[in-house]
Amino acid sequence: DLDQRTQMALDKMSREIRQVNMLTAYSSTNLTFQDYDGATLQYVYDAQAQTLTRIKTGEPTITNLIGCDSLSFSIFQRTPSNNAFQPYPTTMVTKTKLVELTWNCSRKVLGTTANTEGMQSAKVVIRRQ
Repeated sequence: DLDQRTQMALDKMSREIRQVNMLTAYSSTNLTFQDYDGATLQYVYDAQAQTLTRIKTGEPTITNLIGCDSLSFSIFQRTPSNNAFQPYPTTMVTKTKLVELTWNCSRKVLGTTANTEGMQSAKVVIRRQ
């Protein structure tokens, strides 16, 4: 169940991020995009509540992940660096072409975290950028 939920969240986020017009704001736990229809699309991680939430103007707020122990977003230019085929990191949202999503979720069984961990990581290219 945990693996399925984290994979579904990753698939949905990847699809949506590929279609956005551009990234407009960034932190390691929050992403804000201008969506393909001009609306604002946000992904917000709350470390205390251990949730990843999707917020889009004009639509209901959706909790994509629960029990998320850690999450980080990173942004890059698409250009590979130094023959290593790794994209250059960037701090400027206007130059962002690629977003990396990484998280680790777990579930408690009878109040104890057991071997119920799900880790996901992906690099997603913004196609319209």
